[in-house]
Amino acid sequence: MVIGIVGLGLMGGSLGLALKSTMEDVKLVGFDHNKIHCEEANKLGFVDEIVSFDILKKSDVIILAIPVEAIIKTFENLKDIEPDTTIIDLGSTKAKIVALTPKEIETNLVAAHPMAGIEKFGPNAAFGELYAGQVVVLCDIEKNSPLHKQRAIDIFNALKMKIVYMNAKAHDLHAAYISHLPHAISYALANSVLKQEDPKSILALAAGGFRDMSRIAKSSPNMWSDIFQQNSTNLLHAIEGFERELTTVKKMIKEEDDEGLKKWMRSATTLHKIL
Repeated sequence: MVIGIVGLGLMGGSLGLALKSTMEDVKLVGFDHNKIHCEEANKLGFVDEIVSFDILKKSDVIILAIPVEAIIKTFENLKDIEPDTTIIDLGSTKAKIVALTPKEIETNLVAAHPMAGIEKFGPNAAFGELYAGQVVVLCDIEKNSPLHKQRAIDIFNALKMKIVYMNAKAHDLHAAYISHLPHAISYALANSVLKQEDPKSILALAAGGFRDMSRIAKSSPNMWSDIFQQNSTNLLHAIEGFERELTTVKKMIKEEDDEGLKKWMRSATTLHKIL
């Protein structure tokens, strides 16, 4: 089987490294618009061969490890693939991608979101264990033909991922709270510190809590701005909910409501009984 990976950064590179070590009798080919990424992918051994997009289209499986808006644009160049070619997208949003999938490839596309990633990006950030033990969400899988569905399941099983099935719209709602909102908060926290008169003095005092919360503000702006826009309705609801919580704690601090603060904090600590 030939698997083609479009996008040879963190996600695509890590995917190539993992599949090389877990799937036998597979040839991996790769494509990236960025020539430097292609050169680095060759050096790091992500794929067996770097090919043109037209050659990659002949693969048995095409995996789109690129930003969410680029996924949608790429669909136009995939409408003429063979009926038995499987497409798997790894986008962090799903509803818009599913809705804008051309009819010609609706049954071919397996809409997937691996809940895996780090704050670093680019080929040099890739590592083979990125996906192992993490959750992958497969959306609207009932639209896929048995061949494409089973290929995707086999690949994610080979990556040692935990497969969860979900409606695309439900996925985007949940992802807004557990993934997209934390990124928005982290970017906001970083910017709020940078806008102080003497950010260097503040950062000199930064301990683990600040580093943990600001870490994901290092994530790719190109990728995350697309995600925020694609899932804007759900993300705005999540931000508004977060703003209400900030208003609540702000009021209690102003009013010196010690008991209220403790009760509010105790409520928050129960989250980790669920996780």
